[in-house]
Amino acid sequence: MSEGRKTLTRYTIEAQQRHPHASGIFSSLLNAVATAVKIIANHVNKGSLVGSLGSFEAIGSGAAINLSGRVTQKLDTIANEAMLRECEWGGHLAALAPEGLDGFIPTPDQPPRGKYLLLFDALDCSNNIDINLTIGSLFSVLHTPNPGSEPQLSDFLQPGTQQVCAGFALYGPSSMLVLTTGEGVDGFTLDRDIGAFILTHPQMRIPERTTEFAINASKSRFWEPPIKRYVEECLAGQTGPRGEDFNMRWIASLVAETFRVLTRGGVILYPEDTMQPPSPGRISLMYEANPIAFLIEQAGGEATNGRERILELAPRSLQSRTPLIFGSRDEVRRIVQYHNESDQGLDREYTSPLFNVRGLFSAL
Repeated sequence: MSEGRKTLTRYTIEAQQRHPHASGIFSSLLNAVATAVKIIANHVNKGSLVGSLGSFEAIGSGAAINLSGRVTQKLDTIANEAMLRECEWGGHLAALAPEGLDGFIPTPDQPPRGKYLLLFDALDCSNNIDINLTIGSLFSVLHTPNPGSEPQLSDFLQPGTQQVCAGFALYGPSSMLVLTTGEGVDGFTLDRDIGAFILTHPQMRIPERTTEFAINASKSRFWEPPIKRYVEECLAGQTGPRGEDFNMRWIASLVAETFRVLTRGGVILYPEDTMQPPSPGRISLMYEANPIAFLIEQAGGEATNGRERILELAPRSLQSRTPLIFGSRDEVRRIVQYHNESDQGLDREYTSPLFNVRGLFSAL
């Protein structure tokens, strides 16, 4: 097999050979995740042909609602079951924590429990399912702090710097698996003819500079001043302080946005806001921000909540939320600088001609 047709299985074996003391358990876990992703991709690809689309109905109360307040889709449940079924039995894990579950699931103690913990969002942005937009899966792997002991909720509450591996699957025109183990970021495309993931995007790197950003502009009236300042400067283009034109892209699919940044650069903003009810952020720290930040940093980018590095945030619970700003290094650093200046009162003379006092775009 040529280097250009390296399968995920060969990739994991070669990685294992570089670490003579490796047991092969971690490689086996990665392949279990990959198998689950293939199952999910198959259901996403067939959609209505196999009755996978639509929402579940809660008994006597209409559509079922998950912990995030979203309607539970049929594919949500199918995807969760695939990840659990493929990953819980092999002795790799001590416990799993699916997004949307208020807690975790210990693996069976026969065979003996493994030394890893798996957090996953089996189907991120599932509200895009029925309109055939790109969706994905996210996962994060941690070491269990007490191997052999009964797992505890506190075992999962580790900062993102402790991740052993992180990645996502992308279900679009092609199905992809993108992952990092702390040695760069590699992307694999599913070859359906042979049923294997093939390495197609080795050692992905994010350009340090960019002229592309993505943000939900409908929430502009809730943004903090540093975010308004940054977006206004981008919109001002060549006539503004940046002296160049920017493009805005907004897919409303976190995994798709991440893949775009990994392949061509850009900055994605899910900033802190003043919406009611108050929230520490709109993005899940454990299930979304941490794995994405690990991938982004490994590809040469940066990820922040506006003031702190995402990977250094201490989670309070599995459901902790955070703002998330990530992408090309220079743009992320500029946004952090604007937050620092705002916090220190150094931007008090800054006024915004494009936003009125309520924060709405008045010049668009």
